[in-house]
Amino acid sequence: MPDNSHTLPSPGAPEIRQRRARVSLVWLVPIAAALVGLSMVVQNWLSAGPQITVSFQTAEGLEANKTQVKYKNVVIGLVTGIRLSEDQTRVIATIELEQKAEPFARKDTQFWVVRPRIGASGVSGVDTLLSGAFIGADPGRSDEARREFVGLEAPPPVTFGVEGKHFTLHTEDLGSLGIGSPIYYRRIQVGQVVSYALAEDGKGVDVKIFVNAPYDSFVTSDTRFWNASGIDVSLGASGLRVDTQSLSSILAGGIAFQAPNYSPEAVPAEEYREFELHRNAQQAMAPYDGTPRFVRMRFDQTLRGLQVDAPVEFLGVPIGRVVSVNLDFDEQSKNFPVVVGAVIFPKRLGQAHQKLMAAYGGEDNEANTARLLEMLVERGLRAQARTGNLLTGQLYISLDFDRTAPAVAYDPNARPMTIPTIGGSFDKLQEQLQAIVDKLGNLPIDSMAENLNGSLGELRQTLRQVNADVLPQLQRTLERSEQTLQNVNQSLAEGSPQRQQLGDTLNEVQRAVRSVRVLSDYLNRNPESLLRGRGGDDTPASFKREATSRELNQESRP
Repeated sequence: MPDNSHTLPSPGAPEIRQRRARVSLVWLVPIAAALVGLSMVVQNWLSAGPQITVSFQTAEGLEANKTQVKYKNVVIGLVTGIRLSEDQTRVIATIELEQKAEPFARKDTQFWVVRPRIGASGVSGVDTLLSGAFIGADPGRSDEARREFVGLEAPPPVTFGVEGKHFTLHTEDLGSLGIGSPIYYRRIQVGQVVSYALAEDGKGVDVKIFVNAPYDSFVTSDTRFWNASGIDVSLGASGLRVDTQSLSSILAGGIAFQAPNYSPEAVPAEEYREFELHRNAQQAMAPYDGTPRFVRMRFDQTLRGLQVDAPVEFLGVPIGRVVSVNLDFDEQSKNFPVVVGAVIFPKRLGQAHQKLMAAYGGEDNEANTARLLEMLVERGLRAQARTGNLLTGQLYISLDFDRTAPAVAYDPNARPMTIPTIGGSFDKLQEQLQAIVDKLGNLPIDSMAENLNGSLGELRQTLRQVNADVLPQLQRTLERSEQTLQNVNQSLAEGSPQRQQLGDTLNEVQRAVRSVRVLSDYLNRNPESLLRGRGGDDTPASFKREATSRELNQESRP
């Protein structure tokens, strides 16, 4: 048997091999995506700005994750959510600002929705018709941070960074002014109205304006502001005058300002200074009127046509205006007098006021004004309602002296000061016309008409008699006169004896007149000839010439 022990391996311990760990390539994609997402989250977290909320009255034009927040047309944030407030009166928009937009999360930052608008400053937001609405932002100057804001319903008139000055104007009423109304200087727009509100006492309106640089330097300490809204139409001795600043001021109102030419010491006004807003340019540019004085007048006549702001004149000089017209009742006379209240400015009398005040101590106060009125009333000062315009029937108050007015008792200590009145000139004219009408009504019109009819009948009868008898006789007389004149013309024809005789007669008359004239001249020179007679050689030479000419005429006569 063969030995195979050297050819076959002997059984032994089995060899153990270790398997290597393998990672599938499929897991690389989610791992890479996770790393990218993590890096984006970290980057967004590092670059993310503050989150704020802005409330608006409506969400018109706003969409979550689509509406952008822009400043100077640069995107600085995105609206990420829109919800209603707890009381459901407003809409709250959640905004994620960028990290670089951290200054927009301050206390005085302003937000508003930019939509197409047509306002006093023109048309804005037209580009949003294609791109959609967005939220505009304007950073503030405060260092205090804030996360909740109340959005504006309209863009602010003045945005951050615009150079200029703010001022406050006081006026009785707002008129046609509004936010964005233009401010004019020499008819050039230099600013706009920023806001307005009632005064603290409720007796006026405070209008805040902004004047852009460099025009803000023209607002001085003596600058006058006036309402330039609408059209100013005036009719005077120089004709019809129409004045306005621009078309926009007619539609949306406006304010104009200018410094008087007689204020050389004026300096630029500091910011936030307060001025008075006058009604028109004439009132604004007028000199300072001094302290106003309130007076009262009582009229026992109708004052139809007298309105508030009607002028009050003293000897033709405007010194005030009417502020109230009220109806009263007199229990004694059972009449309804009209009580007129007026504000007068005695300083408008100029030098006359200065001299009068000097006579009463030189101090311009209410007591001296009352004493001055007492002296003027004693001299006949009376208030009278006169017609200022015959076409419109408007009245004004005239203070003038009437020497024939009855004396009245004046109390200088009574307040308000009361000026006595007299009837208007137009009322007197009406009374005179009424008296004439009454006299005409008392005339015996019927008897006068009967007498006139009788006289006309007799006149007609006389005319018939004249036509029947007198006129034919007169015509015959005229015909005879014409015949006589024709006979005279024939008798005095050229070469007729009658004409020759008439000529000789006229020549004799001329010679007689000439002789008389010569005789009178001779007697003037020789008056003694009346006593002694004329000498032999005293025949006047004119007599000799006359005799000679007479002989020549007789010889030449055929």
